[in-house]
Amino acid sequence: MAHDTARHAPHSPASPTRALLLSIPPALVVGVLAGLLLLLVSELAGQLQDVLWENLPDALGVGRYSVLWMLVVLTATGIAVGLVVWKVPGHAGLDPATTGLDASVLPPVVLPGLLLATMLMLAGGPSLGPENPVIAVNVGLAYWLGRRLLPRAPDRVWPVLAEAATIGALFGTPVAAALVISEALAGRQTEGPLWNGVFTPLVAAAAGSTTMILLDRPSFDLDLPAFGQPDWGDLLSATVIASVGALLGMAAVRGLPYVHGAFARLRHPMLALPAGGVVLGLLAALGGHLTLFKGLDEIAELAHDPEGWTAGEFATMAVVKLAALLVATSCGFRGGRIFPAVFAGVALGLTAHALVPAVHPAVGVATAVLGVLLAITRQGWLSLFVAAVLVSSPSVITLLCVASLPAWLLVTGRPQMQLREDGTAIR
Repeated sequence: MAHDTARHAPHSPASPTRALLLSIPPALVVGVLAGLLLLLVSELAGQLQDVLWENLPDALGVGRYSVLWMLVVLTATGIAVGLVVWKVPGHAGLDPATTGLDASVLPPVVLPGLLLATMLMLAGGPSLGPENPVIAVNVGLAYWLGRRLLPRAPDRVWPVLAEAATIGALFGTPVAAALVISEALAGRQTEGPLWNGVFTPLVAAAAGSTTMILLDRPSFDLDLPAFGQPDWGDLLSATVIASVGALLGMAAVRGLPYVHGAFARLRHPMLALPAGGVVLGLLAALGGHLTLFKGLDEIAELAHDPEGWTAGEFATMAVVKLAALLVATSCGFRGGRIFPAVFAGVALGLTAHALVPAVHPAVGVATAVLGVLLAITRQGWLSLFVAAVLVSSPSVITLLCVASLPAWLLVTGRPQMQLREDGTAIR
Protein backbone atom coordinates (compact mmCIF):
# COMPACT_ATOMS: atom_id res chain seq x y z
CA MET A 1 0.00 0.00 0.00
CA ALA A 2 2.76 2.43 0.86
CA HIS A 3 4.49 1.64 -2.41
CA ASP A 4 1.27 2.16 -4.34
CA THR A 5 0.60 5.49 -2.60
CA ALA A 6 4.10 6.73 -3.39
CA ARG A 7 3.72 5.72 -7.01
CA HIS A 8 0.49 7.70 -7.46
CA ALA A 9 1.48 10.72 -5.32
CA PRO A 10 2.21 13.87 -7.32
CA HIS A 11 5.87 14.74 -7.76
CA SER A 12 6.91 17.50 -5.42
CA PRO A 13 8.24 20.50 -7.34
CA ALA A 14 11.89 21.36 -7.05
CA SER A 15 12.59 23.96 -4.39
CA PRO A 16 13.18 27.53 -5.63
CA THR A 17 16.79 27.32 -4.46
CA ARG A 18 17.44 24.14 -6.45
CA ALA A 19 15.73 25.54 -9.54
CA LEU A 20 17.81 28.72 -9.37
CA LEU A 21 21.03 26.77 -8.85
CA LEU A 22 20.31 24.61 -11.89
CA SER A 23 19.72 27.73 -13.97
CA ILE A 24 23.15 29.21 -13.25
CA PRO A 25 25.32 27.18 -15.71
CA PRO A 26 23.25 27.93 -18.85
CA ALA A 27 22.94 31.58 -17.80
CA LEU A 28 26.72 31.84 -17.43
CA VAL A 29 27.28 30.29 -20.86
CA VAL A 30 24.77 32.62 -22.53
CA GLY A 31 26.33 35.62 -20.77
CA VAL A 32 29.90 34.82 -21.82
CA LEU A 33 28.91 34.08 -25.42
CA ALA A 34 26.85 37.27 -25.65
CA GLY A 35 29.78 39.33 -24.38
CA LEU A 36 32.19 37.65 -26.79
CA LEU A 37 29.89 38.29 -29.75
CA LEU A 38 29.58 41.96 -28.86
CA LEU A 39 33.36 42.22 -28.57
CA LEU A 40 33.83 40.49 -31.92
CA VAL A 41 31.39 42.80 -33.69
CA SER A 42 32.96 45.89 -32.08
CA GLU A 43 36.50 44.79 -32.92
CA LEU A 44 35.79 43.96 -36.57
CA ALA A 45 33.80 47.15 -37.03
CA GLY A 46 36.61 49.16 -35.41
CA GLN A 47 39.21 47.72 -37.75
CA LEU A 48 37.06 48.46 -40.80
CA GLN A 49 36.43 51.97 -39.46
CA ASP A 50 40.19 52.59 -39.30
CA VAL A 51 40.51 51.51 -42.92
CA LEU A 52 37.64 53.70 -44.12
CA TRP A 53 38.39 56.82 -42.12
CA GLU A 54 42.20 56.73 -41.76
CA ASN A 55 44.04 54.41 -44.14
CA LEU A 56 42.03 55.07 -47.30
CA PRO A 57 41.83 58.88 -47.12
CA ASP A 58 45.51 59.07 -46.16
CA ALA A 59 46.43 56.90 -49.12
CA LEU A 60 44.29 59.00 -51.46
CA GLY A 61 45.50 62.31 -50.06
CA VAL A 62 41.99 63.32 -48.98
CA GLY A 63 41.11 64.89 -45.65
CA ARG A 64 39.90 62.20 -43.25
CA TYR A 65 36.76 64.10 -42.32
CA SER A 66 36.46 66.45 -45.26
CA VAL A 67 32.93 67.06 -46.54
CA LEU A 68 33.75 65.14 -49.71
CA TRP A 69 35.04 62.09 -47.86
CA MET A 70 32.13 62.00 -45.41
CA LEU A 71 29.69 62.09 -48.33
CA VAL A 72 31.58 59.35 -50.18
CA VAL A 73 31.90 56.98 -47.22
CA LEU A 74 28.34 57.40 -45.93
CA THR A 75 26.89 56.95 -49.42
CA ALA A 76 29.09 53.90 -49.98
CA THR A 77 27.98 52.53 -46.63
CA GLY A 78 24.37 52.93 -47.73
CA ILE A 79 25.14 51.02 -50.93
CA ALA A 80 26.95 48.23 -49.03
CA VAL A 81 24.21 47.80 -46.44
CA GLY A 82 21.59 48.05 -49.17
CA LEU A 83 23.23 45.13 -50.99
CA VAL A 84 23.17 43.07 -47.80
CA VAL A 85 19.50 43.86 -47.16
CA TRP A 86 18.63 43.12 -50.79
CA LYS A 87 20.69 40.02 -51.57
CA VAL A 88 21.80 38.24 -48.37
CA PRO A 89 19.41 35.50 -47.14
CA GLY A 90 17.09 36.84 -44.47
CA HIS A 91 17.47 40.45 -45.69
CA ALA A 92 19.28 41.49 -42.46
CA GLY A 93 16.23 41.04 -40.28
CA LEU A 94 13.35 43.34 -39.47
CA ASP A 95 12.90 46.99 -40.34
CA PRO A 96 15.02 48.74 -37.65
CA ALA A 97 12.31 51.35 -37.07
CA THR A 98 10.08 48.54 -35.74
CA THR A 99 12.60 47.01 -33.32
CA GLY A 100 13.65 47.80 -29.75
CA LEU A 101 15.58 46.21 -26.91
CA ASP A 102 12.91 43.50 -26.60
CA ALA A 103 13.95 41.43 -29.62
CA SER A 104 11.90 38.73 -31.29
CA VAL A 105 13.46 35.37 -32.17
CA LEU A 106 14.76 35.48 -35.74
CA PRO A 107 15.43 32.39 -37.88
CA PRO A 108 19.12 31.37 -37.97
CA VAL A 109 19.39 32.22 -41.67
CA VAL A 110 18.79 35.90 -40.84
CA LEU A 111 21.58 36.29 -38.30
CA PRO A 112 24.72 36.40 -40.54
CA GLY A 113 23.25 39.14 -42.73
CA LEU A 114 22.14 41.14 -39.70
CA LEU A 115 25.64 40.91 -38.22
CA LEU A 116 27.24 41.98 -41.49
CA ALA A 117 24.87 44.93 -41.94
CA THR A 118 25.54 46.01 -38.35
CA MET A 119 29.32 45.91 -38.71
CA LEU A 120 29.19 47.88 -41.97
CA MET A 121 26.95 50.46 -40.33
CA LEU A 122 29.17 50.84 -37.25
CA ALA A 123 32.27 51.29 -39.40
CA GLY A 124 30.70 53.59 -41.98
CA GLY A 125 29.52 56.31 -39.62
CA PRO A 126 25.67 56.36 -39.46
CA SER A 127 24.39 57.56 -36.10
CA LEU A 128 23.23 54.27 -34.60
CA GLY A 129 24.56 51.97 -31.90
CA PRO A 130 24.99 48.18 -31.88
CA GLU A 131 22.43 47.38 -29.17
CA ASN A 132 19.27 46.37 -31.07
CA PRO A 133 20.85 44.12 -33.75
CA VAL A 134 23.37 42.54 -31.37
CA ILE A 135 20.59 41.74 -28.91
CA ALA A 136 18.57 40.24 -31.77
CA VAL A 137 21.49 38.05 -32.89
CA ASN A 138 22.22 36.89 -29.35
CA VAL A 139 18.53 36.12 -28.77
CA GLY A 140 18.40 34.05 -31.97
CA LEU A 141 21.60 32.15 -31.16
CA ALA A 142 20.61 31.49 -27.55
CA TYR A 143 17.14 30.31 -28.55
CA TRP A 144 18.18 27.94 -31.30
CA LEU A 145 21.18 26.51 -29.46
CA GLY A 146 19.35 26.32 -26.13
CA ARG A 147 16.43 24.40 -27.58
CA ARG A 148 18.79 21.80 -29.00
CA LEU A 149 21.16 21.45 -26.06
CA LEU A 150 18.58 21.77 -23.25
CA PRO A 151 15.22 20.89 -24.83
CA ARG A 152 13.48 20.61 -21.44
CA ALA A 153 14.10 24.26 -20.58
CA PRO A 154 11.17 26.59 -21.35
CA ASP A 155 11.56 28.34 -24.69
CA ARG A 156 10.85 31.75 -23.13
CA VAL A 157 13.99 31.52 -20.97
CA TRP A 158 16.54 31.93 -23.76
CA PRO A 159 15.48 35.35 -25.13
CA VAL A 160 15.37 36.79 -21.62
CA LEU A 161 18.86 35.50 -20.81
CA ALA A 162 20.30 36.75 -24.09
CA GLU A 163 18.76 40.21 -23.74
CA ALA A 164 20.01 40.58 -20.17
CA ALA A 165 23.47 39.31 -21.07
CA THR A 166 23.82 41.70 -24.00
CA ILE A 167 22.63 44.71 -22.03
CA GLY A 168 25.07 43.82 -19.25
CA ALA A 169 27.89 43.58 -21.78
CA LEU A 170 26.92 46.83 -23.53
CA PHE A 171 27.04 48.87 -20.34
CA GLY A 172 29.78 46.91 -18.57
CA THR A 173 27.56 46.24 -15.53
CA PRO A 174 24.62 43.94 -14.74
CA VAL A 175 22.83 46.83 -13.02
CA ALA A 176 21.52 48.17 -16.34
CA ALA A 177 20.06 44.77 -17.21
CA ALA A 178 18.50 44.39 -13.77
CA LEU A 179 16.78 47.76 -14.11
CA VAL A 180 15.44 46.98 -17.59
CA ILE A 181 14.20 43.54 -16.50
CA SER A 182 12.57 44.90 -13.34
CA GLU A 183 10.78 47.55 -15.38
CA ALA A 184 9.55 44.89 -17.83
CA LEU A 185 8.37 42.59 -15.02
CA ALA A 186 6.50 45.43 -13.31
CA GLY A 187 3.72 45.15 -15.88
CA ARG A 188 3.43 41.38 -15.73
CA GLN A 189 1.94 38.95 -13.25
CA THR A 190 4.80 36.92 -11.81
CA GLU A 191 4.94 33.97 -9.45
CA GLY A 192 6.99 34.28 -6.29
CA PRO A 193 9.35 37.07 -5.27
CA LEU A 194 10.58 39.51 -7.91
CA TRP A 195 14.19 38.47 -7.33
CA ASN A 196 13.38 34.88 -8.25
CA GLY A 197 12.41 36.18 -11.69
CA VAL A 198 15.41 38.48 -11.92
CA PHE A 199 18.00 36.03 -10.56
CA THR A 200 18.84 34.01 -13.68
CA PRO A 201 18.87 36.97 -16.11
CA LEU A 202 21.07 38.78 -13.60
CA VAL A 203 23.53 35.87 -13.70
CA ALA A 204 23.64 36.14 -17.49
CA ALA A 205 24.07 39.92 -17.30
CA ALA A 206 26.88 39.55 -14.76
CA ALA A 207 28.65 37.03 -17.00
CA GLY A 208 28.26 39.30 -20.04
CA SER A 209 29.48 42.40 -18.23
CA THR A 210 32.38 40.56 -16.59
CA THR A 211 33.47 39.25 -19.98
CA MET A 212 33.44 42.78 -21.34
CA ILE A 213 35.26 44.24 -18.33
CA LEU A 214 38.03 41.63 -18.41
CA LEU A 215 38.62 41.88 -22.15
CA ASP A 216 37.77 45.49 -23.02
CA ARG A 217 37.50 47.53 -19.77
CA PRO A 218 34.71 49.92 -20.87
CA SER A 219 34.03 53.13 -18.97
CA PHE A 220 31.14 55.59 -19.29
CA ASP A 221 32.51 58.16 -16.84
CA LEU A 222 33.12 61.38 -18.78
CA ASP A 223 35.49 62.75 -16.14
CA LEU A 224 33.65 66.06 -15.96
CA PRO A 225 34.58 68.60 -13.27
CA ALA A 226 33.54 67.38 -9.81
CA PHE A 227 30.13 68.46 -8.59
CA GLY A 228 29.59 69.29 -4.93
CA GLN A 229 26.37 69.73 -2.98
CA PRO A 230 23.35 70.86 -5.03
CA ASP A 231 21.51 74.09 -4.27
CA TRP A 232 18.20 75.58 -5.38
CA GLY A 233 19.73 76.89 -8.59
CA ASP A 234 20.94 73.41 -9.50
CA LEU A 235 17.47 72.01 -8.86
CA LEU A 236 15.90 74.58 -11.16
CA SER A 237 18.53 74.01 -13.85
CA ALA A 238 18.09 70.24 -13.67
CA THR A 239 14.31 70.46 -14.04
CA VAL A 240 14.43 72.87 -16.97
CA ILE A 241 17.23 71.07 -18.85
CA ALA A 242 15.66 67.62 -18.46
CA SER A 243 12.35 68.98 -19.75
CA VAL A 244 14.04 70.65 -22.73
CA GLY A 245 15.86 67.38 -23.45
CA ALA A 246 12.57 65.49 -23.37
CA LEU A 247 10.97 67.98 -25.76
CA LEU A 248 13.94 67.78 -28.14
CA GLY A 249 13.80 63.99 -28.08
CA MET A 250 10.04 64.05 -28.65
CA ALA A 251 10.58 66.18 -31.75
CA ALA A 252 12.63 63.32 -33.24
CA VAL A 253 10.02 60.80 -32.10
CA ARG A 254 7.23 62.79 -33.76
CA GLY A 255 9.20 62.93 -37.00
CA LEU A 256 9.83 59.19 -37.26
CA PRO A 257 6.59 58.14 -39.03
CA TYR A 258 6.95 60.92 -41.59
CA VAL A 259 10.66 60.42 -42.36
CA HIS A 260 10.23 56.64 -42.38
CA GLY A 261 7.29 57.01 -44.74
CA ALA A 262 9.33 59.19 -47.09
CA PHE A 263 12.09 56.58 -47.39
CA ALA A 264 9.52 53.77 -47.65
CA ARG A 265 8.18 55.38 -50.84
CA LEU A 266 11.49 54.53 -52.51
CA ARG A 267 10.39 50.87 -52.20
CA HIS A 268 13.84 49.29 -52.49
CA PRO A 269 16.84 49.09 -50.12
CA MET A 270 19.22 49.97 -52.94
CA LEU A 271 17.41 53.28 -53.23
CA ALA A 272 16.48 54.02 -49.62
CA LEU A 273 19.83 53.22 -47.98
CA PRO A 274 22.11 55.09 -50.43
CA ALA A 275 19.72 58.04 -50.28
CA GLY A 276 19.91 57.89 -46.50
CA GLY A 277 23.70 57.81 -46.76
CA VAL A 278 23.68 61.00 -48.84
CA VAL A 279 21.44 62.77 -46.31
CA LEU A 280 23.66 61.59 -43.45
CA GLY A 281 26.72 62.89 -45.28
CA LEU A 282 25.09 66.31 -45.63
CA LEU A 283 24.15 66.30 -41.95
CA ALA A 284 27.74 65.41 -41.03
CA ALA A 285 28.94 68.34 -43.13
CA LEU A 286 26.65 70.57 -41.07
CA GLY A 287 27.38 69.13 -37.62
CA GLY A 288 31.02 68.09 -38.04
CA HIS A 289 32.67 64.71 -37.79
CA LEU A 290 31.85 64.35 -34.08
CA THR A 291 28.22 63.73 -35.06
CA LEU A 292 29.23 60.53 -36.89
CA PHE A 293 29.18 56.98 -35.49
CA LYS A 294 27.37 55.69 -32.41
CA GLY A 295 28.77 58.53 -30.30
CA LEU A 296 30.53 57.03 -27.27
CA ASP A 297 34.07 58.03 -28.23
CA GLU A 298 32.79 61.39 -29.42
CA ILE A 299 31.06 62.30 -26.14
CA ALA A 300 34.35 61.71 -24.35
CA GLU A 301 35.96 64.23 -26.70
CA LEU A 302 33.20 66.77 -26.03
CA ALA A 303 33.39 66.31 -22.26
CA HIS A 304 37.18 66.55 -22.25
CA ASP A 305 36.87 70.23 -23.16
CA PRO A 306 33.46 71.63 -22.11
CA GLU A 307 34.65 75.14 -22.99
CA GLY A 308 35.98 74.16 -26.39
CA TRP A 309 32.87 74.96 -28.42
CA THR A 310 30.31 77.74 -28.41
CA ALA A 311 26.71 77.27 -27.33
CA GLY A 312 25.68 77.46 -30.98
CA GLU A 313 28.12 74.72 -31.96
CA PHE A 314 26.99 72.45 -29.14
CA ALA A 315 23.33 73.05 -30.00
CA THR A 316 23.99 72.34 -33.67
CA MET A 317 25.65 69.05 -32.80
CA ALA A 318 22.73 68.03 -30.58
CA VAL A 319 20.12 68.76 -33.26
CA VAL A 320 22.19 67.23 -36.08
CA LYS A 321 22.81 64.07 -34.07
CA LEU A 322 19.11 63.56 -33.43
CA ALA A 323 18.33 64.28 -37.08
CA ALA A 324 20.99 61.77 -38.14
CA LEU A 325 19.56 59.21 -35.71
CA LEU A 326 16.12 59.78 -37.21
CA VAL A 327 17.35 59.42 -40.81
CA ALA A 328 19.52 56.35 -40.12
CA THR A 329 16.64 54.58 -38.37
CA SER A 330 14.14 55.53 -41.07
CA CYS A 331 16.12 54.57 -44.17
CA GLY A 332 17.00 51.05 -43.00
CA PHE A 333 20.44 51.04 -41.36
CA ARG A 334 20.51 48.29 -38.73
CA GLY A 335 21.26 49.70 -35.29
CA GLY A 336 19.96 50.99 -31.98
CA ARG A 337 19.06 54.42 -30.69
CA ILE A 338 20.44 54.63 -27.15
CA PHE A 339 24.04 55.71 -27.73
CA PRO A 340 23.31 58.41 -30.36
CA ALA A 341 20.63 59.77 -28.00
CA VAL A 342 23.26 59.96 -25.26
CA PHE A 343 25.48 62.05 -27.54
CA ALA A 344 22.59 64.42 -28.26
CA GLY A 345 21.96 64.76 -24.54
CA VAL A 346 25.61 65.47 -23.76
CA ALA A 347 25.77 68.14 -26.46
CA LEU A 348 22.54 69.68 -25.17
CA GLY A 349 23.80 69.72 -21.58
CA LEU A 350 27.01 71.44 -22.64
CA THR A 351 24.89 73.93 -24.60
CA ALA A 352 23.18 74.85 -21.33
CA HIS A 353 26.55 75.27 -19.62
CA ALA A 354 27.86 77.44 -22.45
CA LEU A 355 24.75 79.63 -22.37
CA VAL A 356 24.63 79.90 -18.57
CA PRO A 357 28.08 79.27 -17.04
CA ALA A 358 26.44 78.90 -13.61
CA VAL A 359 24.99 75.58 -14.82
CA HIS A 360 27.54 72.98 -13.75
CA PRO A 361 28.65 70.77 -16.70
CA ALA A 362 27.84 67.59 -14.76
CA VAL A 363 24.32 68.80 -13.99
CA GLY A 364 23.72 69.94 -17.55
CA VAL A 365 25.01 66.73 -19.12
CA ALA A 366 23.29 64.29 -16.74
CA THR A 367 19.87 65.93 -16.83
CA ALA A 368 19.89 66.56 -20.59
CA VAL A 369 20.82 62.91 -21.24
CA LEU A 370 18.03 61.89 -18.88
CA GLY A 371 15.43 63.93 -20.76
CA VAL A 372 16.49 62.84 -24.24
CA LEU A 373 16.67 59.16 -23.26
CA LEU A 374 13.24 59.25 -21.60
CA ALA A 375 11.78 60.52 -24.86
CA ILE A 376 13.70 58.15 -27.14
CA THR A 377 13.61 54.92 -25.10
CA ARG A 378 10.68 55.37 -22.68
CA GLN A 379 12.82 53.35 -20.23
CA GLY A 380 12.79 55.28 -16.94
CA TRP A 381 15.26 53.23 -14.94
CA LEU A 382 17.69 52.82 -17.83
CA SER A 383 17.59 56.57 -18.51
CA LEU A 384 18.34 57.36 -14.87
CA PHE A 385 21.14 54.81 -14.79
CA VAL A 386 22.89 56.05 -17.94
CA ALA A 387 22.62 59.69 -16.89
CA ALA A 388 24.07 58.87 -13.46
CA VAL A 389 27.05 56.80 -14.65
CA LEU A 390 28.16 59.49 -17.10
CA VAL A 391 29.05 61.88 -14.27
CA SER A 392 29.84 59.50 -11.37
CA SER A 393 28.55 61.97 -8.78
CA PRO A 394 26.22 60.66 -6.02
CA SER A 395 24.86 64.14 -5.35
CA VAL A 396 23.56 64.38 -8.93
CA ILE A 397 21.29 61.38 -8.42
CA THR A 398 18.83 63.37 -6.29
CA LEU A 399 18.64 66.04 -8.98
CA LEU A 400 18.05 63.35 -11.62
CA CYS A 401 15.20 61.78 -9.68
CA VAL A 402 13.48 65.15 -9.25
CA ALA A 403 14.14 66.23 -12.85
CA SER A 404 12.75 62.96 -14.20
CA LEU A 405 9.27 63.77 -12.91
CA PRO A 406 8.37 66.73 -15.18
CA ALA A 407 10.27 65.13 -18.06
CA TRP A 408 8.22 61.94 -17.68
CA LEU A 409 4.99 63.94 -17.66
CA LEU A 410 6.01 65.34 -21.04
CA VAL A 411 6.68 61.96 -22.66
CA THR A 412 4.23 59.52 -21.07
CA GLY A 413 1.29 58.60 -23.27
CA ARG A 414 3.02 60.09 -26.31
CA PRO A 415 4.26 58.09 -29.34
CA GLN A 416 7.44 56.06 -28.92
CA MET A 417 10.45 56.05 -31.25
CA GLN A 418 9.37 52.68 -32.59
CA LEU A 419 6.86 51.88 -35.30
CA ARG A 420 4.46 49.05 -35.93
CA GLU A 421 4.91 47.04 -39.11
CA ASP A 422 2.32 49.22 -40.86
CA GLY A 423 4.42 52.33 -40.13
CA THR A 424 2.20 53.79 -37.40
CA ALA A 425 3.70 54.95 -34.10
CA ILE A 426 3.50 52.88 -30.92
CA ARG A 427 2.21 54.66 -27.83
